[in-house]
Amino acid sequence: MSPVQSYRQLFALTGPVYVLVAFVARLPLAMSQIAALLAVSGATGSYAAGGMTAGALAVANAVGSPVAGALTDRVGQRPVLVTQSVLGTLGLLALAVLTLGAGPGEPWWPLPVVAALAGVFLPQVGTMARVRWRPISATGRRGAEPRLMDAAFSYEGAADEASFVLGPAVVGVIVAIAAPVTSLVVAALLLGAFGTWFALHPTVTLVGRDTGSRAGRGRLVTPALLVLAGVQLSIGMIFGSIQTGTSVLATQAGAPGLTGLLHALLGVGSVLAGLAVVALPEHVGHVRRLRIFTSALVVLALPLLLVGSLTALAVALLALGVAIAPSMITTFTLAERNTPVRRLGGAMTTLAATTGTGYALGAALAGRFADLGGHRPAFAVTIAATLLATTLAWTGAGAVRRALGAARQPEAKDQEAPSPVAATS
Repeated sequence: MSPVQSYRQLFALTGPVYVLVAFVARLPLAMSQIAALLAVSGATGSYAAGGMTAGALAVANAVGSPVAGALTDRVGQRPVLVTQSVLGTLGLLALAVLTLGAGPGEPWWPLPVVAALAGVFLPQVGTMARVRWRPISATGRRGAEPRLMDAAFSYEGAADEASFVLGPAVVGVIVAIAAPVTSLVVAALLLGAFGTWFALHPTVTLVGRDTGSRAGRGRLVTPALLVLAGVQLSIGMIFGSIQTGTSVLATQAGAPGLTGLLHALLGVGSVLAGLAVVALPEHVGHVRRLRIFTSALVVLALPLLLVGSLTALAVALLALGVAIAPSMITTFTLAERNTPVRRLGGAMTTLAATTGTGYALGAALAGRFADLGGHRPAFAVTIAATLLATTLAWTGAGAVRRALGAARQPEAKDQEAPSPVAATS
């Protein structure tokens, strides 16, 4: 199948409504961190308060997501996602209310606490959507499932990248025309509406609860998953360090407001490359792809050490984005292929959590180095992260291959046969 045929057949299995709902439902997560930063900083007059609040939300989400993912494996997605959507909505609204009551010079310690509580319950919709595609694709044409799964993970990788470009952009528009705290309210309303809709969509019935024994579920933490999580940690560090380095260079150029736009260019190249991954021939295995794409990260990141203008930085970020989404798509695809069905939720959310953790680590390290020497030392953290990713991809290839060879054990035989999802649902 051509890429267009692959995507057309994939989306025909669910209908366009599901695709739209699953995309919009992931925007609140992409909006919430920067919305908290801008709202709290504006209300309190303290960047420290804003940064602490946004950081608390991000760290809490990184910690809570794997727990929620493991719960979806045990009891099913619907009850977990409904609970997360409702409590996450209430948490963001509570943060908005507290922010409205905050002021310069007043104690702001409750804001990070409430942000952390909200962050714990923000659902990782993109990872949950990935888990659904395996049973959804099984309802399609016989023999087409592997190709459809490649299309599904290519799309999900591109959709995640697009959401983290669009989410901050939406916050920027809201802040430009209304009070910053409005962006928190909008994120909460989107989560309440579309997060709940995603939780209740008929496709959720294809991901059943675990009724088997502990032995039938298989192991979650394996050498292969640790390798893939390490790669995702490195990619998160790339995101965090690039955002910091971009901010420093834009500020030095007298245009700090361009930071978000420049960082979005990384996502533009990433989205386009992610959608094109499905066109790769099947004989190019995923372990080989991971080594190629992470090696490309190193090569495409090196020009960051030479940039001295915003124009040069824009070109470098567009180029680097070409390797980011393919690398992420491949790690998630490999995790899906070597993880037992009853552990998929935990595996997917673990990778998402390590990406978020890497983002925080990369931003912190780049910020420390930027204080010492400007944007180039910050971008040196980016280079180090790409080297870590490719080192793990090459040295961990054996563990991943062994996991792939041992995957798809007969434990899947006692699963209930899924019912097809109507294209009009």
